[in-house]
Amino acid sequence: MNYELSAEEQALYDRVCDFADTVVAPAAYEYDTKRRLPLEIIAQMGEMGLFGLPFPEEVGGQGKTYFQLCLAVEALGRVDQSIGVTLEAGVGLGIMPIYRYGTAAQRAEFLPDLLAGRALAGFGLTEAAAGSDAGATRTTAVLDGDEWVINGSKQFITNSGTPITKLVTITAVTGEKTAPDGSVKKELSCIIVPNGTPGFTVEPGYDKVGWNTSDTHPLTLRDVRVPAANLLGERGRGYANFLQSLDEGRIAFAALGTGAAQGCLEEALRYAKERVVFGTNIGANQHIAFKLARMQARVHQARLAWQDAARKMDAGRPFKMEASIAKMVCGEAAMDNARDATQIFGGYGFMNESRVARHYRDSKILEIGEGTTEVQLMIITRELGLAA
Repeated sequence: MNYELSAEEQALYDRVCDFADTVVAPAAYEYDTKRRLPLEIIAQMGEMGLFGLPFPEEVGGQGKTYFQLCLAVEALGRVDQSIGVTLEAGVGLGIMPIYRYGTAAQRAEFLPDLLAGRALAGFGLTEAAAGSDAGATRTTAVLDGDEWVINGSKQFITNSGTPITKLVTITAVTGEKTAPDGSVKKELSCIIVPNGTPGFTVEPGYDKVGWNTSDTHPLTLRDVRVPAANLLGERGRGYANFLQSLDEGRIAFAALGTGAAQGCLEEALRYAKERVVFGTNIGANQHIAFKLARMQARVHQARLAWQDAARKMDAGRPFKMEASIAKMVCGEAAMDNARDATQIFGGYGFMNESRVARHYRDSKILEIGEGTTEVQLMIITRELGLAA
């Protein structure tokens, strides 16, 4: 496996890092305090082609790779995880299902604005009793003539309530099916629900510990009627389709964690060289130096993990276990580096104006979102052929 970036990949990473440093970072504290997604920054990301990176040119994309999308997510995550996850979820959970499973009509209607960053989309999977256990989904969709009638609720849905959110794809129980062993299981399907559909309510956003700039809402669906043609993909394949989306999304989520770990290292290293105590900079203290060395090691391990998974995915090779390893390793690296960086900064690291303080608050969700660390351990165990 070649871990060297090509000239094109390096140029993309450098370009997004420059954008992150000059445009995103200066505004991060203000928007974090206001708890508002900066649509002007999202528009600029759209103009840069970031939302269209891994999609073919014939559908309006940039014709690049998933690996390159992850590079962009990592670069943004260095300075603002909320902006990084807006891109990650916007592509992996918003656009990718439409592109991969959508009909020609669905693609024509939704992809142009989504790929250009003029619109966002969400993916409504999680419910109060159904997250990792998607089989516990309670939201239902019943065919009534040529319409689906949907009832239920979703929670923790990213990009679901912005002024430019165009749709949310939801998973719903559309019937029952008999498994090979004779047991009866829920039939899960995916259905596109455009924002503004009567009965579809985007509830007030959450008061979160971190990711304050990222848009996250609970959703309520009460007798929501959408055309039968809004079925996304094959009926009854919703569970399998979302699993594939999650496997892929975990790689980009891992890249986000790597960016956070890198950002913490950069800030802590700068501060350790500048902060003078008892006549010398604190980086000369072996205890601080060793802490920074461990932070560097975590970044290196995390980057290798997500890049390995992404290269395998782009090559069409199996990557399920590698994606789970990357997601787990990178989330832990971000959390550990945020903790160490905050300690190095001391009191300044406890102030929200500090980037490391925001990383400290933001990074915990990297061990929870898109499959908890415990879920990743279960997947890895099963891939090893063990029962868990």
